[in-house]
Amino acid sequence: MKAIVQDRYGPPETLTLAELDTPVPAADEVLVRVEAAALNAYDWHAMRGDPRLARLTMGRSAPRARVRGRDFAGRVEAVGAGVRQVRPGDAVFGDLGEANGAFAEYVCVPETLVAAAPANLTAQQAAALPLAGVTALLGLRDVGQVEPGHRVLINGASGGVGTLAVQLAKALGATVTGVCSTRNVDLVRSLGADHVVDYTREDFARDARRHDVVLDLVGNRSLTALRRVLTPTGTLVLSGGGVYRGGSLVGPVWLIARGRLLAPFVRQRIATLAAAPGRQHLDTLRAHAEAGRLTPVIDRTYPLHEVPEAIRYLEGEHARAKVVISV
Repeated sequence: MKAIVQDRYGPPETLTLAELDTPVPAADEVLVRVEAAALNAYDWHAMRGDPRLARLTMGRSAPRARVRGRDFAGRVEAVGAGVRQVRPGDAVFGDLGEANGAFAEYVCVPETLVAAAPANLTAQQAAALPLAGVTALLGLRDVGQVEPGHRVLINGASGGVGTLAVQLAKALGATVTGVCSTRNVDLVRSLGADHVVDYTREDFARDARRHDVVLDLVGNRSLTALRRVLTPTGTLVLSGGGVYRGGSLVGPVWLIARGRLLAPFVRQRIATLAAAPGRQHLDTLRAHAEAGRLTPVIDRTYPLHEVPEAIRYLEGEHARAKVVISV
């Protein structure tokens, strides 16, 4: 099978198209013929080993997982002897987590990490959902505890997670303010945002509106600025993201660490977000999609051999919404 592999950290040029053996599913795994995969900020972080502190877990000189990519959608080709809920021919989607391997023609996945793909979405749209969708879902519903009537601000509303977060916040009954650049104002508004702040023209931290929940998907503002737009007992949810700016030691982890240190001493809740893959969350995303409440927005689609160019586009702050790979 063809796959995108990487044998050392570095720029997109370190990614190459290679011929590998088709994997064989273990007893608890399914073999998926990948039809589409999606890019996330995680992918360029893993590709470059950035921030460098993350190499302690990803691998010191090269990623432990040789084949890149987390999110996928496709058809089940074969199942292991212990698999009970998935059958050959099923359309599925999922997130491989830190195991990676989605930028390939085939991938073996634990049965617990796949779910039936939304019936009303293409494979490309379904692939765009797992990591970004689960991040948005957990950040709003579980960590932010968003309820009907809450006021929610999303910093990074036009990104892969942000475009899904706007829709999910509206589905949860919130009044949504999205922060984005000028060219993305109409997009964010079309997704249901009640208010849109163009950060090139105004500073959302100086806005008079106060919010019950702030979901920060960029990591480009201080804790002081983010807390300023919260109600006295509001919740600040910190996630990763960002774009490549030449490498760093700790990256967005520094803001998250400062948030954890400050949290015990303020009335406002400061919480961090780590999205874990799993079928239960995928089932929730599928339900929202099939009900018409959640539709992934795709910016660009690339063929498998152009994954390096796709990541170059993503990490340079040019992308909006999702970038997808057709396999």
